[in-house]
Amino acid sequence: MNVALLVNPAARAGAHTGAATEAAERLRAHGVKTTIISGGSASESSELLRAALSLGTDAVVVAGGDGTVRLAVQELAGTGIPLGIIPAGTGNDFAATLGLRELDVRTAADTIAAGATRTIDLARVTRSDGSTAYFGTVLASGFDSKVNDRANAMRWPRGGSRYNIAILLEFATLAGMPYDVEFELADGMRHRESGDLVMATVGNGRTYGGGIPICPDAHPADGLLDLVLVRPAGRLRLLRLLPKVYAGTHASVPEVAMHRVRSVRLDSPGVTAYADGDPIGALPLTVDVAPGALTVFARDGATSG
Repeated sequence: MNVALLVNPAARAGAHTGAATEAAERLRAHGVKTTIISGGSASESSELLRAALSLGTDAVVVAGGDGTVRLAVQELAGTGIPLGIIPAGTGNDFAATLGLRELDVRTAADTIAAGATRTIDLARVTRSDGSTAYFGTVLASGFDSKVNDRANAMRWPRGGSRYNIAILLEFATLAGMPYDVEFELADGMRHRESGDLVMATVGNGRTYGGGIPICPDAHPADGLLDLVLVRPAGRLRLLRLLPKVYAGTHASVPEVAMHRVRSVRLDSPGVTAYADGDPIGALPLTVDVAPGALTVFARDGATSG
């Protein structure tokens, strides 16, 4: 097996080149031919990856976090070329979707070398200009996209706690935003909801922000997406909602609505959506499911719900 191992040193918080080197050594010990590719920017990394794919690599491995994984996903969607992950980022939510987040570098590399693969769904975003992009975990808009804005601007602390602090700071100016949401349910019925929302989130996976189960029932291989809408309430009431969000039990809160959908269109003036932790476009956006679009290496061939 010939593997292209992608590491992006320009990724936020830095994809760990040490993890890439260790992973490459471990893969080579298993007889896997491994070439490390790295660009000085996200666009350069994507160009280098496209070049490696054009030369005929058998698989792509990412040593990094969700942002670097998303670069690879754009090139691998629909190709059948498998993706492996060495979790070395801040949040590693995509790795969590595959049951890989807690693995050390050697064990993650062993998982790839074992060769067990499964197909999972991706979510496809269509922007107002007609351009498209894929994501694997969660698209956030509204309050949680503002949290992403703040967390990305913070120099300290590093890791998942930065996101938690950003949540608390954003509560100081929390307010509802006018939304128009149209969605198609699993049975084909279409619905529309208009009015103020605190946030609108679309999940292919369960977690974002380093493990927050915002879409607790999402599964990446069920052919559906999970839509979570949160209506405005007093700040104190929403603050009390946070422990339920962290426990994944917020579906019981009256201000929260969850739907299993095939597609959804989100519109709200002045709101930028984030997907897999990075900006993906300004609303309006349409998100639909791309069933079985990505092949991945997973432990014992399993994926996490």
